[in-house]
Amino acid sequence: MAGERAALAYLTSCGWQVEAHRFRLGRHDVDLIVTRGSVVAFVEVKTRATEAFGSPLEAVDWRKRRAIARVAEVWRLRHGRRDDEYRFDLVTIMRGADGLAVEHVADAWRL
Repeated sequence: MAGERAALAYLTSCGWQVEAHRFRLGRHDVDLIVTRGSVVAFVEVKTRATEAFGSPLEAVDWRKRRAIARVAEVWRLRHGRRDDEYRFDLVTIMRGADGLAVEHVADAWRL
């Protein structure tokens, strides 16, 4: 949850507007849905203390991507606009001695 708050603060400081936080469909959700202009980003947030168990991007396997895509499609059908562009982003939060390091990976994967 602290990672999502950090991601939210980072994205809003970069000019993104939050459309939804933890948009749910059954037991699956999209952590953040943000917009900037006509770009809609479905954002997965991964927080790690180390990369001992792999990078945050590796943690978003094909099953997780498929689940996020299903939830994103429902959001798009309910709230999307005709000219919107959609993409899947990843925000990684690394906890270290110096605090939190935030990285935004735009267009992290495609279906």
